Amino acid sequence: MYEYIKKSVAQYKANLHCHSTRSDGKLSPSELKKIYKEQGYSVLAITDHEAPYDYSEMSENDFLMITGYEAYIRPTSGYDVYRIYKPEIHINLLAKEPHNLKYINFNDEYCKYIGKEEKDLLQKVGSQEKRRYDTEYINSFIRTAKENGYICTYNHPTWSMEDYERIMEYEGFFSMEMCNYGSYLLNRAEYNANLYDRMLRSGRRIFVHSADDNHNAAPLDSPASDSFGAFTMILSRELSYQSVIEALERGDFYSSMGPLIKELVFDGNKVHIETSPVRQITMHDGGKRTAKVIGDEENPVTSADFIIPDAAKYVRLSAFDFRGGSADTRGFFRDEFENF
Repeated sequence: MYEYIKKSVAQYKANLHCHSTRSDGKLSPSELKKIYKEQGYSVLAITDHEAPYDYSEMSENDFLMITGYEAYIRPTSGYDVYRIYKPEIHINLLAKEPHNLKYINFNDEYCKYIGKEEKDLLQKVGSQEKRRYDTEYINSFIRTAKENGYICTYNHPTWSMEDYERIMEYEGFFSMEMCNYGSYLLNRAEYNANLYDRMLRSGRRIFVHSADDNHNAAPLDSPASDSFGAFTMILSRELSYQSVIEALERGDFYSSMGPLIKELVFDGNKVHIETSPVRQITMHDGGKRTAKVIGDEENPVTSADFIIPDAAKYVRLSAFDFRGGSADTRGFFRDEFENF
């Protein structure tokens, strides 16, 4: 038996994608920390565009700041203005060590939010050639980032408009955004469960998390606010930088737009899950049919027990609330759950 999520173990609520006034966000780093701490979060990564900063001095015993930044690559010979009908790729680089500010594959045209003096002080690593929107270059970029102390996430694939075949050629991402809430507000499509199942059916081993990607152009009390809509629950042994990063690398976390998963236990071919009150709990196994338990507002679902089919290559669990939000685990492959 393997207790993947235990009731007795703390879960740390995190936003791993966020923008401040140091790029195109409207709130300062200290303001972002304040609003997330007030909302019960324990972890925040401010990932400004092409702008790495160390916020570790803002960490407290009950609140952890993760160092990182967001890089992007567009299909031009260099930096180009945003093109609404062209694909591109955005990558969050989360530092495994809080003081790591290495800048991967520096290109002045991309690094537009940092002044000249700051650019001169950047610790530049990797190639400084023009960035290229091709698989070879992008995989090299990810590889260089990992070699220099980062773990990399694949951001908002629906918004990015990348073809599935190209996505499947990428190597080195530890996780993909299941929901990017900022993009979800724009298109109501940035819940990437279908893409994730396609990847799992193809044998791709990648985790999923969710994040706000907030810029805070709208007030926090507005329906258009892009804060607090999607988050990641991290199953870390403690709230320390090393422990949180190790939990992310292991896949010890789940994605959510509201519901909470309180317990998840594998026992041979059986799965037991307990959640906050929801409309439906589903076990996805890659087939055309899914096992599910459905309730209503008078009798919500809070637990479910499933049998994993013999033909299933993987399983993942989802809980759907009454507002349309979901909580989603990563995929567990047969060689994992059979050996628990």
